[in-house]
Amino acid sequence: MSLQHRQETDAGPLVPEPFYVEIAEEVRLFEAASQARLPVMIKGPTGCGKTRFVEHMAFRLQRPLITVACHEDLFASDLIGRFLLRNDQTVWTDGPLTTAVRTGAICYLDEIVEARKDTTVVIHPLTDNRRVLHIDKLGESLHAHPNFMLVVSYNPGYQSVLKDLKQSTRQRFVSLEFDYPAPEKESEVVAGESGIDQATAERLVTLAAKIRRIKAHGLAEGAGTRLLIYAAHLIKDGIAPASACRYAICSPLTDDVKLQETMNDLVDDMF
Repeated sequence: MSLQHRQETDAGPLVPEPFYVEIAEEVRLFEAASQARLPVMIKGPTGCGKTRFVEHMAFRLQRPLITVACHEDLFASDLIGRFLLRNDQTVWTDGPLTTAVRTGAICYLDEIVEARKDTTVVIHPLTDNRRVLHIDKLGESLHAHPNFMLVVSYNPGYQSVLKDLKQSTRQRFVSLEFDYPAPEKESEVVAGESGIDQATAERLVTLAAKIRRIKAHGLAEGAGTRLLIYAAHLIKDGIAPASACRYAICSPLTDDVKLQETMNDLVDDMF
């Protein structure tokens, strides 16, 4: 599809195609998984394009997308639904997962490892040949719409004993591994997303590569492509490149003064 192609949604308004540059064969693999009704797990560092890829694929497949940002206080009822009091009546309200199962949407659980262990268990019957969601409060077993697809993502760099997917969950998914794109691809993404010139995009990508190399020296996470795009937007809107990099790339990554100084030196060398 071209970048100018637009999709009509059930809600009415036209939605532009999310910009995405294919890195390997992830598009074809996702389409094959969708055709086979298989759940997909996407692994990769922060800001490498996991969410944008899912948005792009939802557009490409012309499926509604329901995204849930997982966190430690996410209960099963937050996904499935609950009874609410409305006009002095108790009314059942579907949660995002149930809505996706009923309507044939793609349900994207972002950072699945952040959710409670007892919450992730509810997705198990949806990830095998049963494709069923059990709604205990209604006494109902809801069979998934043929177009329903479950997608989860997480950052392996944040894994720990306490925050990891059980093997019983992990082995239910087709897994796609994402990383930061090759420099020429990443430059294309930065330029395409921000509208900045290619030369500046390439310098930002070179800066990110240098910052990623110091991750082993105490930096918790490397500079994601998302941060490069933020910096590019600031530069395009008239902020000096060095300042844009400090505000959009260096400062968000750490509060450590020495690491900040190291990154600022890299910025000065680059711009």
